[in-house]
Amino acid sequence: MTSNSQTRLYLDLSKVESLDGINYKGWSQRMLIAFEQVEIDYVLFRDAPKPIEQTNTMIEIPSTPVLGNKESSSSQMTTTVVANESEIKKFDRDNKFVRGHLLNSMKYNIFDLYVNMKSAKEMWESLEKKYGADDAGKKKYVTGNWLNFKLVDTKPIMDQVHVYENYVAEILAQVMKMCEILQANVLIEKLPDS
Repeated sequence: MTSNSQTRLYLDLSKVESLDGINYKGWSQRMLIAFEQVEIDYVLFRDAPKPIEQTNTMIEIPSTPVLGNKESSSSQMTTTVVANESEIKKFDRDNKFVRGHLLNSMKYNIFDLYVNMKSAKEMWESLEKKYGADDAGKKKYVTGNWLNFKLVDTKPIMDQVHVYENYVAEILAQVMKMCEILQANVLIEKLPDS
């Protein structure tokens, strides 16, 4: 057993939150980092290798005729050799491994859409196109969390301020600009009447 396959046995993705569509950016980065660690991330970006066929032709050269002997005829023998068979097998193994981990880390509604795809690369590109390209849903989600946040009397104030700061950080991570004066004024506005 090679060290690469031993490492794969211990690839633990249990701490990666299942893909629900909204969390695509963080999910995809965690998955990519895990695959990079065991050096199988290449299947997400390359097509499967095609067999390279080599044809060997052997031709018998006729021998010099000797008195009374007929000239021997030439014959051809063709053999086909697949040159990169081990590379194809490795790619297939790595593709199945990555595909399985991608599918196992998806919520059921997303899993059902991708389970029939056999190529990890095709799956990765489709996920990126669907969830990665348009962050409008994520922006709406983090903005809604920030706008709907309210401070309450029943919880420690500093714990609530940390939650608020996390909402602001999520908004800034979505490349939405917000000045510090606005952040402070909105926080003051969210204080309870008491």
